[in-house]
This record gives sequence, C-alpha cells and structure tokens, in this order.
Amino acid sequence: MRIIFRFGGIALLVAAIVILAVLPFATSFLEEWARRDVELRSQLVFNSARDQVSNLLTRNDAGRLTGLFERIASGERVLAIGYCEGDTLRSPTRSMPQSFSCEQAARSDTQSFSNITHDGQRILVSTFPLTVSGREGHLVVLHDLSYTDRRGGEARNYLFLALAGVAFGAAALAAMIAALIMRRWLASIRQALENARAGAAGTPEQENIIPLGQEIRDVLQELESSRRTIDAAHTDWSPDTLRAALANELSGSEVIVVSNREPYIHNRAQDGGISLQIPASGLVSALEPVVRACGGTWVAHGSGTADRDTVDASDRVPVPPANPSYTLRRVWLTDEEQDGYYYGAANEGLWPLCHIAFVRPVFREQDWQYYRAVNEKFADAIVAEAKREDPIILVQDYHFALLPRMIRNRLPQATIITFWHIPWPNAETFGICPWREEIIDGLLGSSILGFHTQAHCNNFIDAVDSYVESRINRETDSITFGGEDTQIRPYPISIEWPPTALEGQKPVEECRRAVRERLGLPLDMRIGVGIERFDYTKGILDRMQAIDALLTENPDWKGNFSFIQVAAPTRSKLANYRQLQEEAEALAREINERHGSEGYEPIKLLIRHHEPDEVFELFRAADLCIVSSLHDGMNLVAKEFVAARDDEQGVLILSAFAGASRELSEALIVNPYNAHAMGQAINRALIMPQAEQRERMRLMRDQVKERNVYRWAGQMLLAASRLRKRQRIRRLIAAGKKRAAANA
Repeated sequence: MRIIFRFGGIALLVAAIVILAVLPFATSFLEEWARRDVELRSQLVFNSARDQVSNLLTRNDAGRLTGLFERIASGERVLAIGYCEGDTLRSPTRSMPQSFSCEQAARSDTQSFSNITHDGQRILVSTFPLTVSGREGHLVVLHDLSYTDRRGGEARNYLFLALAGVAFGAAALAAMIAALIMRRWLASIRQALENARAGAAGTPEQENIIPLGQEIRDVLQELESSRRTIDAAHTDWSPDTLRAALANELSGSEVIVVSNREPYIHNRAQDGGISLQIPASGLVSALEPVVRACGGTWVAHGSGTADRDTVDASDRVPVPPANPSYTLRRVWLTDEEQDGYYYGAANEGLWPLCHIAFVRPVFREQDWQYYRAVNEKFADAIVAEAKREDPIILVQDYHFALLPRMIRNRLPQATIITFWHIPWPNAETFGICPWREEIIDGLLGSSILGFHTQAHCNNFIDAVDSYVESRINRETDSITFGGEDTQIRPYPISIEWPPTALEGQKPVEECRRAVRERLGLPLDMRIGVGIERFDYTKGILDRMQAIDALLTENPDWKGNFSFIQVAAPTRSKLANYRQLQEEAEALAREINERHGSEGYEPIKLLIRHHEPDEVFELFRAADLCIVSSLHDGMNLVAKEFVAARDDEQGVLILSAFAGASRELSEALIVNPYNAHAMGQAINRALIMPQAEQRERMRLMRDQVKERNVYRWAGQMLLAASRLRKRQRIRRLIAAGKKRAAANA
C-alpha cells in the first residue's frame, strides 16, 4: 500500500507541475482565439454593410445611415458603430461611448484593430477603409470584450478539471502497475532467498532466465545503437558512411542482392577477345557498396555474349575484376524464358499495368508460366548461394513479384527487402490483372516492401485490402498475412553524390560551346534537352507537341531556340516501342518542316545511347531540361540534371506524374497532357531571371545531395537491422517461455 501511495503521489506531483506549466499557454491561446473571433465578426459586419454604407454616404442621407448603424449595433456583442471622415465622427449609434473619438481608432490603408478602455471596460476598435466620392474615410465597429474574459475563465476551469481528471487516472494507473511489478519482483527475490537458505543450486528455469535477460539487454542496447546510427548519419550519406553503418549494424551478416540486370557484363569483342561492360545504373551505384562491404553475393541474369566463358563450374565470377570483393552468380535463361518472363509478363503485362500510360497491358497465361518458372529458378539460385539460414536478401523490381514468397518458404528466417522500382497503380486498376492475388501473396513474403512514394505505398495497401484476406495496420503501414508481418515503406531512390559523370567535366561555358559546335548551332542559340529511353511512359511525343505550341504562340523563338531530344532504343522486340520511335521521328520531321528554316531545326532527335559523360555535358550546356513522364516511379534524369548544374543555372521542367516532383518542388511542375501549358512553361523557363534560377537550383541541389542513393540503400538496410534485432528479442522471449514451460 505504501508503494501505491508513493508512486501515486509522485505521478500526481508531476501532473500538477504539467498542469501549472500548460495552463498559462492555454489561457493565452484561448484569449487570442476569442479576439480573432471578434475580429472576424467585425470583418463580416463590414463586408455585409459596405455597399449600403457607400450608397447612403454618396447620397449624404444621414438619417438612413444612422438607422442602418443602429440595426447593426443591435446585434450580439456589437457595442457601437460609426463613420470617421478625417477626425469627424459621423452618424454614431446611441451606444457609442461619449469619450470615443476618431483619433482613438488605428486608421490605415488596410483594416486594423486596436484596444481601448472605457469605464474599466475593454473595447476592440475595428477600422475599415472606405472611400466614397473621392473622400477617404473609415467605418468604425466597436465590440465589447468583457464576454471574452468570461468565456476564457469558463474554458480555464473546464481545462483544469479535465487535466486534473486525466492526471488522477494516470497516477492511479502508474501506481497499480508499479505495485504489480514490485510484487512480482519481491516474489522472485523471496524465492531466490529461500533457495539459498536451502542450499539449492537453483532450478533449471532460473539458470536459463538469467542469461536470457542478459541477452535481451544486449539486443536492446544494439537496437538503441542502431537508432542513433540512423539519426546521426541521415544528413551526410556517402559510400564511406554506408560502409561504416553496415560494419556497425550488419557486421557478420550475409547480404544477397537479386536483380534482372547484372552489375558486370562480359561480351565478345570484334577482335575475338572479351570486353567488360559496366551498365550505367543507379541501382548498381547504390547496392555495390553494400555487397562489397559485406562480401556478399549478387544474383542476376547472365545476358552477356561471353558471360558463360568467365564463370566457374558453379556459375560464379568474382567482381570487380580488378579487385574482387564479392561474388556475381549468374542465372541462365533460354530465349523462350526471356521472351515469356521479361518481354511478355514483365514488360507487356506488369509495366503498362503499373504505369497507367493508356497502353493496354497484355496478359498471356503462357507468359505467366514462364514468369513463375524464372522466379523459381532465381529462388533456387539464392538458396544455393545462402551460407546462413538468416541472410539479408535485397529483391529488385517488378521482374520478381513472386520471388519473396518463394524465398520465405525455403528460408523462413531470412530478412527480405523488396523494392518495387515502378509505380503501383490504384486498387481498381490493379484489379484487372489476372494474377493479382498471386502477385500480392508473393510480395507479402517480404519483411520490408519499399516503393518510391507514400502514394504508391497507399495504393498497394488498398490493393491488399481489396483482394486478399489480411490484417492491415494503417497507422504503422504494416500488413499481417499468413501469420507474418510486412512493413510497407517509402524509400525514394536517388543518384550518387557527387556523380561520377561530373568528374572531369569542363566548365559550363565550354560545354555550351562544345555542344553547339558539334550540333551546328549558333553560339547564342538557347537550347533545351530531354534524355531517356524510347519508352511510351516518358512523354516524348507530348514534349515535342509542347515545342510546337511554344513556337506557334511565341514565334520570336524560331531560330533562337532548339530542343535536343536524346532517345536510346529499347525493348525493340515489342511493337509498342518500335511504333513509338517511328511516331517520334515523324513528329519531329513535321514540326521541323512547320517551324524550321534553312539551317535551323527546332527539334534535333538523336537516336542512340549516350554515355554518362556525354549526358552530363548536354545537361551543363542546356538552358532547360524537360522531364515529361506520363507516369514514373521516380525518374532519375531529373535528379541528374540538377546534380550536373554546379553553376546553379538552368531550369527543370518536371511532370507532376513523376515521383521526383514530390521532392523537387522548385522545378516548374507541369501536366504533360496539356501541350499549351507546357509550352508556356518552356517560355517561362527561357525568360526566367538568373537570380530565380539560382535560388530554385540551389534548393534542389541540396535536396539531391542530402537524399542521395547511399541514403536510399542505407535507410533500407538499417531498417532491416532494427527489424532483425526486434525479431531476435521475440525469439529469445519465446525460447525462454518454452524452456520455462518445459521445466514447470
């Protein structure tokens, strides 16, 4: 009983201190709120009566004006009303204080409010400028503030009683919990003393519980250390920061990355030798430091013409070739598997389904069979590579929707992080997929499922809610399915900082000169750039139509502005992609014929792959960059343009339907479906002052620098580290309970 009073008293004392500290702030807030309410009432009076007052003042009808003022003053809490013309008070109501004069009103060119005191009574004076027939004046409305004091007093009393009730309840609850804990603790001490007196060596249960408690304390300390690592490092992510975080949090862990594209490709050269190709990929830049730091394994499709010639008997090759630090495990696919899994189910089915770019997805059962079989093949390879029963496995993209569940069934203790690099559509759109339940089931085999934006997370949760039986916690964005939890999180991907392609770049002016000379453009020609693959989701045709609209509505730009569209052919096996390239070439010719002249082409269409250093040179030479995606998970071109502009010049025109628009809000955000508005945005970009460009670019560069690709990878892996430690605690507790039950 003494313990209850002690803890209850402490809790009540703390609650009393909190109440005394909060009450003055609450009082001040209530008074300010009441005053604002009166000011709004004054504005309402003025807005309602302004036209009538103006008419009566114009006609100089003092009688009717006084009658109007008397009717208004009869309203609740309005004390008096009148009109000040200079220092002369006209048509005041009978309730106007005798001592009031126009000199007491705070008059200005805008509405103003002031307090006066009359016979100990607080009065709010509201003045509103009103010019009639060229004569300036002010409508004056007086409100009695005494009721606000009464309201404030009543609110303070209610607030005090409410806080006191909550405090009393909290104190009682704290005392009861403390008493329960103390009782159990005393019982365990009493039992230990009895055993000691009896000379007992201790029961098996006690022998197990003591080390178990120490293990839990150790894991909790690790968990707190993980939290500090995440908080301290999140503003300065780099390869070194990432390696240090991994060494601290995932030391001794096995990391396996799985993706369709491999980080190193071996091809046969024309001279008969073997050449090495390193794909320009943000994914590779982000995850390579992770795999290197952990000495892990990367599982990918072996697509190079000489890939089979460079692996060992187990299809493995150490990489990087110059300084091997991890293993690349290649998975071989037949042409039929490649056509069905990659070109069919993934890129004719899931890609258009998720991007909602008004290209109808194609769902073939045979493609899906290949998709499932290839996912099984990758699952077999991952299990074969896993050296521990609890590896960390990073699954990348829409090619492997079924893979997390397949891994979970084989390695139940694995921590599986799946990142979906493309958008996730709304539940109704996703519902047309014939394999929707199987895809959701596959992805919910993940421990953590990541998307670029919170909107895509919400769409996925809605799809789960619509099509499978599960328990969804929308406060924590987690889903329990089949007895297992999956966390749904936004992890916006980014680029490396500083970009490797920026190294060795010439100054901006030299880049401008070199690009214009190479393309045969005058040195004073203003240019814009667009750089992507020939993909129907990128809005290439739409931006060309915007150039057409710009030159139609602003013909002065003809001969002074040229747009460089770089587009690399991709997925040429698919009809939609071939058709897009043909349409783009035809549209560029049509616009050039309509607006061009001898030696001048408004649109220069460059159809080939450009290396990263070439892309960054174009970015640095351009006055603007257009990213007009019709639907995009993120779009790293936008971030690369920002990173390339260390001169803090240039304007980014960015589609509202690209995930990057959630982060780069200082860009000119456009609707790519509106060619007229996008043309206006291009014109605005071309005439934007350098100071405004600098201010916008500086903010975007800070954003890309802070939220770089190493932060993207680090945040996912550190979240996985914390998840593993929580799971370890749960396993320890479950093991302790099991041993205790067995010894009971």
